[in-house]
Amino acid sequence: MELKRTPLYELCITAGARMVPFAGWEMPIQFSGLVKEHQAVRQNAGVFDISHMGVLRLSGENPKDYLQQLVPSDLYRIGPGEACYTVLLNEKGGIIDDLIVYDLGQDNNKKENLLIVINAACFESDTRWLKDNLKEYKIDISDAKKDGALLALQGRQSTEIIEQICEDSLNNLPRFGHRQITFNKLENCSLKTALIARTGYTGEDGFELLLPADLAKSLWEKLLSEGVQPCGLGARDTLRLEAAMHLYGQDMNCSTTPFEAGLGWLVHLEMPKQFIGKAALDLQAKEGINRRLVGLQIDQRAIARNGYQVLYEGQQVGEITSGTWSPTLQKAIALTYLPTNLTSIGTELQVEIRGELHLAKVVKRPFYRRN
Repeated sequence: MELKRTPLYELCITAGARMVPFAGWEMPIQFSGLVKEHQAVRQNAGVFDISHMGVLRLSGENPKDYLQQLVPSDLYRIGPGEACYTVLLNEKGGIIDDLIVYDLGQDNNKKENLLIVINAACFESDTRWLKDNLKEYKIDISDAKKDGALLALQGRQSTEIIEQICEDSLNNLPRFGHRQITFNKLENCSLKTALIARTGYTGEDGFELLLPADLAKSLWEKLLSEGVQPCGLGARDTLRLEAAMHLYGQDMNCSTTPFEAGLGWLVHLEMPKQFIGKAALDLQAKEGINRRLVGLQIDQRAIARNGYQVLYEGQQVGEITSGTWSPTLQKAIALTYLPTNLTSIGTELQVEIRGELHLAKVVKRPFYRRN
């Protein structure tokens, strides 16, 4: 199958990107080096091409009412200009995908609009799931990104950097807030308006922008000319793991529920609305769960990768879902599901790494939290 390319592909190559296949796309894994890119985000700022992500628009009369039937989070806790993180569930309460829902409010045709950002690997299946479950309602589901792009500017200097380019203040934009922003001084682009949201996948302050392709190219070039570090999927993974953010397909899937994945805060069972998977989650809330996702710190410099066995008293009790060497903490960290009786902070286990057993202990998540 031929890999898709984002509108920023050529600019990534020019910036020295090493490309790899990812979820059907040809994406940059790194530019100048994973550690350098990771530290740039933690200390200053870095920019990511995340145009492989899927973006869907739900438009019509009360689309929030209908989408509410597919997610466990109360969507009426957000209003226009706000967003929330949530998950799609199957009947057993298993996670089909995680997503961010943006309330765009009414358009000029008096239609209510929601935007949802979903994982690249789940774009087709999520789109089909939404259309199959909402087909009886008068709601239009369309690709909101089309030939456009998504950029993520992340890091403690990101606000100052983006404000200088757009000549607008973003200090009052709250976490998960979003609005339209105009880049009047950027050249070589006919459309200069983008949707900017204070969201991200790094554990730092920052923004994600949905914008036309030519505007994305101009903004990318401007950011790099200002000294912003281009970053690839490698640094994105180490950053999100330090912040204990889940990677769909590894740290959660259709066989794990929000309670098991440590995402119980997304589940609002008190809602009067019914949603797919509610009965299964009601039962788990009453009876408890048998396993839970926890963080591990591993002895020495041994890195535990996805699928490595986790043992307790010589018996396998789990396997690593995500693991890396933390450039910030200078420690090996990982995520794993363990039986609930082994999830207390400080519990000591072992991880088998290339035929050798290494001491590991359960630690508090996230591994890293910004000041």
